[in-house]
Amino acid sequence: MDKPVEMFDRDYEWSALTRFITDEQPGATLGVVSGRRRQGKTFLLDAACRAAGGFYFGATEAADAESLRRLSAALTAHARPATPYHFADWSEALDALLALGTERPTPVVIDEFPYLARANPELPSLIQEAFRPMRDQRTASRTRLLLCGSALSFMGRLLSGNAPLRGRAGLELLVRPLDHRLAAEFWGISDPALALKVNAVVGGTPAYRREFARGDTPVGPEDFDDWVVRTVLNPETPLFREARYLLAEEPDLRDSALYLSVLAAVADGNATRGGMAGYLERKATDIAHPINVLEDAGLLHRDSDVFRDNRATYRISEPLIRFYHAIMRPVWDQLERPGSAARVWQASRRRFVSNVLGPHFEQICREWSLHHADPDLFGGLPARVGHGVVHDSKARTGHEVDVAVIGIADGGKPPLLAVGEAKWNDTMGIAHIERLQHIRDLIAASGRYDTTRTRLVCFSGTGFNDRAVAQASASPDVHLIDLPALYGRS
Repeated sequence: MDKPVEMFDRDYEWSALTRFITDEQPGATLGVVSGRRRQGKTFLLDAACRAAGGFYFGATEAADAESLRRLSAALTAHARPATPYHFADWSEALDALLALGTERPTPVVIDEFPYLARANPELPSLIQEAFRPMRDQRTASRTRLLLCGSALSFMGRLLSGNAPLRGRAGLELLVRPLDHRLAAEFWGISDPALALKVNAVVGGTPAYRREFARGDTPVGPEDFDDWVVRTVLNPETPLFREARYLLAEEPDLRDSALYLSVLAAVADGNATRGGMAGYLERKATDIAHPINVLEDAGLLHRDSDVFRDNRATYRISEPLIRFYHAIMRPVWDQLERPGSAARVWQASRRRFVSNVLGPHFEQICREWSLHHADPDLFGGLPARVGHGVVHDSKARTGHEVDVAVIGIADGGKPPLLAVGEAKWNDTMGIAHIERLQHIRDLIAASGRYDTTRTRLVCFSGTGFNDRAVAQASASPDVHLIDLPALYGRS
């Protein structure tokens, strides 16, 4: 299968689909494709069907009978049978879909599958029956049925626990947003500082550039403020209300006011359950359910403290939602008035740096350490990268560690490969290195990790002074990482 020339990246996803679709083994197989909206799933799957001569059906919110009529008409137009299809039920429809693959491996895509399953909750069980191992219709077919959906909570349950389709799928593919490096390339931004600022606002969702911003990209660092005003804060553009629509499209978020307040608490810096409960003036047990639902929906992410058990912090996973709650929601009435965006943004820039850009930079540093950094930099391959608080009993205080790189345990204590500090708006110096040295000593005294080879890493968005550079040159365990390094341009 040749990937369309107009498709940006998605090499991994295309290769996975190619292997699944072109597999010559006998018997129909089932695959599940999921991912947040606007990531290009439909484009990806439709292109795969076109490349392999398959059948694509996009479901809509409709009653079960109407969906069957739409599928009958679509399959009739595709297969051109002697008599048109008129499916009486889904068992009949599934047999017709399996019949498409009698001669060769054939992809069949049902997009937005959660719409169909909500209208007919028995549908996953019917698919399970259709894919029963010794069933004649399945063994005689090489249909590659792909169920796709954007409701992450629903799609996550589709193959879990005692779900009917557990153990039936031969492919489980998650289409993720572009990482910070690919997003910069996709937006055509060569300046690392500008790329990270844009990424902190819109993340790596491809549709936000092409469809939502109509290709409007900042022409340079000096254009960033104007770009925010004319796109994200402009009531005339789809980006303006996108964060609100993302929440409204999640089927499990019924009491939207409570979920919005939980996200607002996190955006305001209340990252723990206790902090959120205090912000909302509720008990921590009262917000356990909305937190779990937001996690299942992929809107909140739970980060465990790597230094303290049973303590976790939460962060908003989608940058545009974090930007909305930190910058837009508090002044929504003003933003809806034409001509107010520039004044609102001017008053919000400091909050953007502290509540949006700073935390986003820290997360990018952690992701870079896990996925992009040369393992030789840390003296080993990271098993996980997180953050946490190191307690200093003598000073009766806690030291926050922005980046903690944990190695693979080999029979003993897990090695702490590196501790790091990330500062977006500070030129880092020798004091930052000495602080990391002190933190390393505290961790060594606690005995939790092996710190014999722990490196000290400083991440800065503005650079390092001469003393820090000299210390890094003289000490092999000190490393300075700037923005060009994060973007692979150093």
